[in-house]
Order: sequence, then C-alpha cells, then structure tokens
Amino acid sequence: MSAPLLIGMVTSFFESKWVVPGWAQLLLASPVQFWLGARFYIGGFKAVKARTGNMDLLVALGTSAAYGLSLYLMITAPSGTAPHLYFETSAVLITFILLGKWLEARAKGQTASAIRALMDLRPDTARVRRGDKDIVMPVEDVTIGDLVVLRPGDRIPVDGVVEAGSAAVDESMLTGESMPLQKTVGDKVTGGSINVDGLLLARTTAVGTETVLAQIIRMVEGAQASKANVQRLVDRISTVFVPVVLVIAALTFLGWYGVTDNIEAAVLASVAVLVIACPCALGLATPTAIMVGTGAAARHGILIKDAQALEQARAVTTVAFDKTGTLTEGKPKVEVAQPAPGVQQQTMLNIAAALQTGSTHPLAAAVVSHFEHDQSSGNRTTINQPAKVEHFKNHPGMGVEGHIDGYSYILGNGKLMADFGVDLTLLEEGASIAASEGQTVSWLAETSPEPRLLGLLTFSDIIKPEAQKAISALHAMGVETVMITGDNTDTAQSTARRLGIDTVRANVLPEEKSNIVAELQAKGAVVAMVGDGVNDAPALAQADIGLAMGTGTDVAMQTAGITLMRGDLSLVSGALDISRRSYGKIRQGLFWAFIYNIVGIPLAAFGYLSPMLAGAAMALSSVSVVLNALTLRSWSPRNKA
Repeated sequence: MSAPLLIGMVTSFFESKWVVPGWAQLLLASPVQFWLGARFYIGGFKAVKARTGNMDLLVALGTSAAYGLSLYLMITAPSGTAPHLYFETSAVLITFILLGKWLEARAKGQTASAIRALMDLRPDTARVRRGDKDIVMPVEDVTIGDLVVLRPGDRIPVDGVVEAGSAAVDESMLTGESMPLQKTVGDKVTGGSINVDGLLLARTTAVGTETVLAQIIRMVEGAQASKANVQRLVDRISTVFVPVVLVIAALTFLGWYGVTDNIEAAVLASVAVLVIACPCALGLATPTAIMVGTGAAARHGILIKDAQALEQARAVTTVAFDKTGTLTEGKPKVEVAQPAPGVQQQTMLNIAAALQTGSTHPLAAAVVSHFEHDQSSGNRTTINQPAKVEHFKNHPGMGVEGHIDGYSYILGNGKLMADFGVDLTLLEEGASIAASEGQTVSWLAETSPEPRLLGLLTFSDIIKPEAQKAISALHAMGVETVMITGDNTDTAQSTARRLGIDTVRANVLPEEKSNIVAELQAKGAVVAMVGDGVNDAPALAQADIGLAMGTGTDVAMQTAGITLMRGDLSLVSGALDISRRSYGKIRQGLFWAFIYNIVGIPLAAFGYLSPMLAGAAMALSSVSVVLNALTLRSWSPRNKA
C-alpha cells in the first residue's frame, strides 16, 4: 500500500514526475494509518490515560500530523491544481516502524531459544511397568511411585531413582556437562536427560511441575521476565523523555513556521523530531541482553534466578567458598584411626561408628564406612555391629555426643574437646602432622566418669580437579578468594596453599559463616558465596549474590541467586563472566540509544532528516540493539575452552 505512494519520489530522479492522484493516495494511506497503525493509537491513548508517554504516542502524533496536513491540503486546494501531499510520509513511516517491529520480534524470538530448547526436552509419553506389562501412557498420567522403563535412546520423562540396570545418561542439556554419566542402582535420574546405552528401571520421585526440568524452566522464565535496576532507571528516564520530545517538536514547529511562514515545512520538521526520538532502542537494550545472557548461561548449566542476580554478579569483588563438597568432592575417607595408649582400635572404632550412625555429616558417613570395611576385612574373628547410642546430641560445626552402656562419649574437633575439658597432649603430634598434610582431624573422648582421650581419626577429602584452575580464573578477573571452613587452621591453610586461595577463615561454626560474609561486606567488598549444604544457606542469603552447587541441597539452591547445575567450579567464574558481558551489552545498547537521540533530534529539528529517513533510522537502531545483544548466544564459560 505504501509503495505506490513513492512513485512520485522515484520518477523525479528520472526528470519525469508522475504523481498518484490525491484520492488514490488517500485510499492507500488510510488503511495503513488507521488499520495497520491502530496499535499506535491504542498504545498512545493508554499512555495519555496513565499520564505518561511512550513510543506509540510519538508515532501516533507524528504520522497523524503528516496525514492530517495532507488531507487539509487536498481539501483546500483550488480546483484543477495538484497540491504536494505527504500521505507517503505517514504511510511509509508506519511501514518502516512495523518492519522494524517484525525484524525485532524475529531477533527477540531467538533470545527465547533457551526456553524452547528446555521445553523440547519434555517427552510426551512414558513407558510404565504395571505388573508384568509395560504400558505406554501420556507423561501427565505418570504418578509418583510408578516404575518407569527406560530403554536405550529414550529421553527420560520423569525424575526418579534407578531400581535396576546400569546405563550412561546424557544430561548435557540440563547441566552443560558434555560427557554422559554412568547411572546404576540408587542413582538419581532427571527428566529431560537421555538414556544412552542401557536398560534402566526407575522409580518415579517427581512429575509435572515438581521435576528438576520444570523448576529450571520456571527459573529461566522468571529471570527473563524480571527487570534489572538499570531497566527501572531507563523506564523512569523514558517517562520524562517523551514529554521533553513533545516540547522540542512543538518548538520546532513554531520555529520553522515563525521563520519560513511555511506550515508544511514546519509540520514535516516536527514530525521528523517525533519519529527520530521514539525510545524503542532505549527500551530494548536491557531486556534483550538479559534474555540472551540468561539463556546462554542456562545452556551451560548456570541458572540465574532473576535480573537482579545477573546485574549484581557483575560487581563481585570477593568470592567466598565453603570447603567440604564445594572445593572438595565431599566424600571424605578415614586415613588414620589412632587409638590412645591403652585403648583397643576395634573398641575405638565401634564407639566412633555408633556415635556417627545418627549424624548426616560427610565425615560421619566416612567413619561408618570405615568401620564396616574394618569388620568385613577378614581380620576379625567376630563381626560386631556398632553399639547402640542413647541421648544422642549434635553440636553443629563441632561434633556429636552420646551415651553408650551408661558412659558418655564425644567425637568432634578441638573446640568440642576444649569445651569438655579433654586433654589432647597424647596424640597432638600425630594430629599436627595430619593437619599439615591437609587432613581433617576428629577426636574421640570419654567424658564420664571423667574426661579421657580415646583416640583420633584423620580424614582426607579429594580436592576437585578443576578447583585450582577455577581459583586462578577468578584471580585473572581481579576477584579475591576466601575459604570459610569449620576445619582447624592448619588443615585449612594447607588446602588454601594448594589452591592459591587468598584468605582463610578456619574453625568457623555454621551459624558464623554469614557473620564473616557480613564482615567482608562491611569492608566494602561485594561478596559472592559459593556453597552446597543446608548450613551454607544463611551465608548464601547474606551474600550480595549466592551461588549454589546443583549437586548440593535444595535449601541451598532455593536461597542462592545463581545455581550451578553441576559441581564444576569453573562455572563460578563463568557466572561472573556472563554477568559482566550481559551488563556490557546493556551499557552498549543504552549508549548507542542515547547517542542516536542526541545526534538525531537536532538534525531532525533543523530539517536535515526527512520523516521517512527518521523512521528508517529509528527502526534500524532498534534492530541493531537486539542484534548486538544476540552476539551473547555464542558465549561459553571461559574455562571450558
């Protein structure tokens, strides 16, 4: 409809001017103005009603002025004359803007590719074993407790626990981990991952909106829909910007009309001002960068809860790490079980295993496992079970206490021993050697009828292979590192030296971790806390941004602003990196949007830009901002390369 209106302009380049009759121009321009352009009137009316301004208001006013001027000139023209009309200005303006909107929508559609990819992971059907039959049913009909049959090549439809079979499972779309993981009896499987090469039977533990995949989708959607603080600032600027533009357009009209006494020139100049100033690029810069940044992060196993988390992470100056399960594998084993003089090792291990049976701490599992291995090693003439414990009590961050056969025992660190008045002199030398080698030391003592040392246990926990590189990557980004641990100072310092960590805070109780984060913040640091356990949740909440390891507890993940879907520490620097890059794209978009308006508005006011060129430039600026943000789609964590 707009193309024929440009015939007069095109033919003028060939020294012959043929103009579409005025009535035909009116018929062609009116549907564009009031049908295809109705969205601008509706949006502009809503803005006026809300006593604010937006792009739709500027477009509606500008194109209406050009259309109205043309209609006035056509009606008032003397009979037999052909006045110069500007229907092509209003029609082509709307066409350019709608073209820009279409290109923008296509580009923004690509920013949602992460969400679509995650949704595509959800299979429609599941194979459920009922009795001796396997039934294929819609995945919506699967219930918790159903036994799901997973054949090679199947995409896993639900979350569950393997009850039979062994297979490699590809979880790359959920965690970013490229290598398939071997799953066997007792291992968890996650809906959306792929059974690569074996037959598995899994008992369903979560379906529908409760699956890990559904929670990931909700988190990514929430992040992409949320507003960063910088976007709120832009919104406030836009509410002031539009009225200012209206004033500039009015002054432009008055200035041109006062100087030239030509109402046509005055209207066209003011229309160009209205159109060139449309704040499309300004409004697009932040949300598009957030959508692409969070989507790219999700593809690599970094889940960002909201825009505030993405924005906050870019300013991090200090990263604080929990030790066990974060910097280490979290699967300690007993290295030395040394009884005190006069104490049988088997007696010592029996008491220690009994006390630890009631604890969920990783060290407790190591003690029980060591006891069971000792009993089944073939060196024992009789097989003993751990003694029964009464009045069990947990001392968070220090150890455990319990009564066995009327005697009271404690097992824990030096602080717990000191509280009960236990003398550690007999075994202090061995403990010092173990601590200097990075091992964790626990003491076993009897507290009644009087305090007496029974022995010590030393534990080693394998440092994650990527930990040292992850710390180096943070240092390369100018970020300081801190380790906060309940271990004694010697053990903590030994681990820190091996990893290159800047600062160590040892002998810290779980409830004190958040206090240490607060101390760092009081010194001006912007702190990110990395943890995986329930006891890390307060520190994760206290930190400016919490990063939870996806291999940890649900409480930690719910508290943190960012969840790392696999226990790969290189994702810590990756999370900070994507935050910085996304924020960089936001700043670039806002910079060019402001520059575009600062340069364009004066050019339009002084008549150097026609309304049509202004419309084309405005559309181009919006598309360029989106395309610039889309370059983030190729991002991957720096350490991964």
